[in-house]
Amino acid sequence: MASNGRVIVGCSHGEEDPDSVAVAYLTAGAALDQGKDVVMWLTSDGVRLGLDGYANQIRTDRDPSGELLHAQFAEKGGRFYVCPICFNERDLDDGELVSNAELKGATPLMEFAGDGAMTFTY
Repeated sequence: MASNGRVIVGCSHGEEDPDSVAVAYLTAGAALDQGKDVVMWLTSDGVRLGLDGYANQIRTDRDPSGELLHAQFAEKGGRFYVCPICFNERDLDDGELVSNAELKGATPLMEFAGDGAMTFTY
């Protein structure tokens, strides 16, 4: 099956696993650099990446900061689909979502994926 030019990068981690977060952002950024339509699917503790300012807390010893990776992802046109069940389970405020983040469940994710989307999970 041929690619439809769409990429989904799943991330279920937050500040507890900065390496996984960094690799998810780096993968998404590389896809955006190649002209792909990219959605990061945020689940579990990863939903916090969709909150304003949260990525600023993500630090690794050698990878770029979460703040820089988050800003680059947004500037390149990347979007977040935030799992509403995971988000609500954590009693988070949807008014704090960044402008490129939306609460979207599995059905909208599957609609975005269509036939031939490439997927990566971290």
